[in-house]
Formats: sequence, C-alpha cells, structure tokens
Amino acid sequence: MSAAENSALSHENSAQRLAAVWHRIDQAQAASGRHAGSVKLLAVSKTFPIEAVDTVAACGQNAFGENYAQEGIDKASARPNLEWHFIGPIQSNKTRGIAEHFDWVHTIDRLKIAERLSAQRPAVLPPLQVCVQVNVSGENSKSGCAADEAQALCQTIAQLPNLQLRGLMAIPEATEDTATQRRQFAKLHELQTQINRQGFALDTLSMGMSDDLEAAISEGATLVRVGSAIFGKRTYTNTPASTEL
Repeated sequence: MSAAENSALSHENSAQRLAAVWHRIDQAQAASGRHAGSVKLLAVSKTFPIEAVDTVAACGQNAFGENYAQEGIDKASARPNLEWHFIGPIQSNKTRGIAEHFDWVHTIDRLKIAERLSAQRPAVLPPLQVCVQVNVSGENSKSGCAADEAQALCQTIAQLPNLQLRGLMAIPEATEDTATQRRQFAKLHELQTQINRQGFALDTLSMGMSDDLEAAISEGATLVRVGSAIFGKRTYTNTPASTEL
C-alpha cells in the first residue's frame, strides 16, 4: 500500500471514529433534553504524534487537549491555528510554557499556579481561559482542590488580570456503574450552581471521557475530553500511564 493510500485510510478511520463519538454526544444530548451544540468535544491527543493531530484536524476537529507540558508546548507551537487545552497536573516550573502556548487550562487547583499563569501570560495574547479542578471523589491520588475550597479559589482567580475564569473540571473515580458516574458528575454541577449563586457566571463544566461521557452529559457537562475513542489505544513509553481519557 502506498503512502497516499495509507494516509487516505488513516483519514477515513479517524473520520469514522470522530463521527461515532459525535453520535454518542448527540444521542446523550437528546436523551437529556439538551439542545444540539450544547456540548463541546475536546480531542485528547497526549502521546500521539502531531501527524495524528493533523489527521483528526482534517476531519473538522479544532480543539485538542494535552496532559504533558513539553509535549503539548511542542504541538501547540507547531500548530498554532488549533485550539489547545492543557488538562494535566501543573508543576510550578512548567507554568511559563503553558501560559505562553495554550488557550485553555483546566487543571488549576491552587492559587500559586493561577498566579504564575497570570503573571506569565504574554500581553499580546488574550486572557487564558481557565477552570478550577475539583476532586469530587476525594481520592488521595487525584489532583484537584476540595469541593469546599473551590469557591474561595474561584474568587481569587477571578481577580487575576490575565485569566478568565470559565468553570470547573473534574476527573472522578473510574467506575463502570452508571449511577455512581452520574452521582459524581452531579456533585460538580451542584457546586457550579452554588458558586454561580454568589455572583459568578461559570459556563463550563469540563467532565466526561471516553468511557463515561453519556453520564457526564446527562449531568450537565459542556465539554467532554475524549482521547482513546478518537485516536485509538495509547502506548505509553517514557510517560506514565494515567486515567484513560
């Protein structure tokens, strides 16, 4: 098979997988009584080469998510025309690159990180769109602030000059039980409602992945983060395996 035929086949496979994910999203929106277009899809491209991003982008996908700072910075630098979201844990020594190259950050869980991102955001760029990550399942292994700390963190972030607070993000405990999935996602939605009653206008709930996006959408997700259902199974080499998006 020629390189051109391989490329065409790859594009066809990507288009089919992307269409299948959108079909799931559309069905979940309809089942929940939500209008079409109320949920945004973030294609999680971590560990996949830039060529895979190009293939999926050619199918009409514009927003991509990365978990590892340097890998994401390299991709965002190579394809600045795409919308790049940082969705991994943030180390203090990585904030400058994230602030300079990403459009969104979903994983702010402490003030120090927010302050560094604000201070290091280039003045020529629009404000960095950000979400506060909340540990809704209370797992010690998960990042995210405690639910009862989220409002105070939101209040402080809202005052930072180069950030625009958009919403909340969560990666709940993995489970195949739909009722448990919905219960965990409902906690984040309830928290958003509570915070908005205090004068905020949070419009983003970043929750739901390949295995639980239906439950997330039923509980109000506005953005789902999907990787394996679009790109296929990941092979981890030098980076540690994490929750499959």
